[in-house]
Amino acid sequence: MPFARVNGTMLYYREAGEGDLAVFIHGFPLDHSVWLNQLQGLAHVRHCIAPDLRGHGRSDPIVEASLTMEVIADDIAGLIEALGATQADIIGLSMGGYAALALYELRPAMVRSLALVDTRATPDSGEARAARDVLAEQLLDGGRAAFAGQMIPTLLGPRPTRSIRARVRSMIEDTRYETMVAALEGMKDRPDRSALLPHIAVPTLVIAGEHDVLAPPAQARAMAESIPGARTTVIRGAGHLSPLERPDEVNSALIELLEGRKVVWWRDEEKR
Repeated sequence: MPFARVNGTMLYYREAGEGDLAVFIHGFPLDHSVWLNQLQGLAHVRHCIAPDLRGHGRSDPIVEASLTMEVIADDIAGLIEALGATQADIIGLSMGGYAALALYELRPAMVRSLALVDTRATPDSGEARAARDVLAEQLLDGGRAAFAGQMIPTLLGPRPTRSIRARVRSMIEDTRYETMVAALEGMKDRPDRSALLPHIAVPTLVIAGEHDVLAPPAQARAMAESIPGARTTVIRGAGHLSPLERPDEVNSALIELLEGRKVVWWRDEEKR
């Protein structure tokens, strides 16, 4: 199994393909398997790496009370270096998008291109911060199974298949309690990175699920408008986990970003 020692912890990662490196950063409370369709569908254009973030999946447990976006970004930078690369295409989903922006802020030369998927640059509002504290208590009081049942309708679009629901439930129920509590704390305290957007100087794609209630398409378009030359792709029928729910559409959008060529697929796209 592929592991890399990064910043004092062992990170597991799954890989496919060869050539230039592309790193896929998963969201909360998930693991690398949210990207399995991308590893399969993009292996012909990139050396695709999907790590389990610190404390998640098969990676080492964490002891930190808060898993900050900067720690995740530093781990991703260390993983890129451990793989013998100096640069990578960075694709971040939800919490992974927060970490991708942190990586660009901290190590911009390491980012070849950027895909921000079902995510945002703005911080939590006071209400959202309080909601994360409530979620943490509900998790500890009710357990992971109940937490998964509560989260799945928020994460997925209106008509998810059983297999998609099953994969999401497996990821949530396999994530350690301490990891979820620390990740909620880290997301709650993440800074506003809206001011960073006009300074992003790499090819950038912003993807949003049509039915995403956590990072709606209107917010995605506003974020893309702040990034020079960025494009927005809205994925029909998807919720907050568009790479899992509509993998072919997401893959075609990513191929267009990575290879600079048009891949025809049914989707709603806005270009600047």
